[in-house]
Amino acid sequence: MQTATRLGMISKLFLLLLLPVILYSIPTDGIFNGETTCLFKRFLDTECWGCGMTRALFSLLYGKFTQAWEYNPLIAPLFPLLLWLWSKEIWNTIKRIKTV
Repeated sequence: MQTATRLGMISKLFLLLLLPVILYSIPTDGIFNGETTCLFKRFLDTECWGCGMTRALFSLLYGKFTQAWEYNPLIAPLFPLLLWLWSKEIWNTIKRIKTV
């Protein structure tokens, strides 16, 4: 049973480390040029606080900081938070692998 748990944790760690590569390989045509999926904007015809956040995240992933800011300035506090949560999850997974 411990082997299966350890294997699951190693798989999770592998996927966490691979996440930036997976996101980088997603085609961005639909993200940057497609229609919005925001229900707030579709029904009320006005942008919500989260509008542009996906495009801003992908802009940051490609190193386009000013473009990310133009899509949504809230990316400035959100991106470091996401990085912290991602790295914390990697750290916790590594600790769990060592104890199993």
